[in-house]
Amino acid sequence: MRFQHPFAIALAAGLAAACGSSEPAKPAPAAQPAAAAPVRIKAGLFSSITDSDGNSWLPDQGFADGETVERPDLPISNTKNPKIYQAERYSMTAFSWPLPNGKYVVKLHFAETFEGITGPGERVFSFNVQGQGFKDFDVWAKTGGAQRAYIETVNVEVTDGKLHITFTPQVENPEINGIEILPQ
Repeated sequence: MRFQHPFAIALAAGLAAACGSSEPAKPAPAAQPAAAAPVRIKAGLFSSITDSDGNSWLPDQGFADGETVERPDLPISNTKNPKIYQAERYSMTAFSWPLPNGKYVVKLHFAETFEGITGPGERVFSFNVQGQGFKDFDVWAKTGGAQRAYIETVNVEVTDGKLHITFTPQVENPEINGIEILPQ
């Protein structure tokens, strides 16, 4: 009779049980791609802001061209975040932002704040968000007057790693106050 150490017996039994298992080894779970984070751009302002919901807005960036103006004391109605509408980028032709491919909700923030615009039809432009066109866009007509916030929401799909928005003037120059890009 051979003497075997109790540890060796337990080890052998454990190995035999593991090797004799009829269950196939489970593969490691596939790594999920990181979800895109929301992006908020405050057009016309060169410092970050935080809105009333605690969301951070990046300073003006991503535009191909245009000019900026701030009107920090201008009252804005129809919003709980007037700071978003107290600065703007105008006369721009394009905006782009690198993003992982996928579906997004894009919110474009507008308010007519230029004192030279006094009624509908005095600022009309078109814009295209990732292939979806908006023709004859009139901020005054959409909001019903000056200094009133308006948000245009567009569902898009990014397939080339970048969100593309173009602006085309018709009467006066295009303007925008902010852009939100929210993953779906």
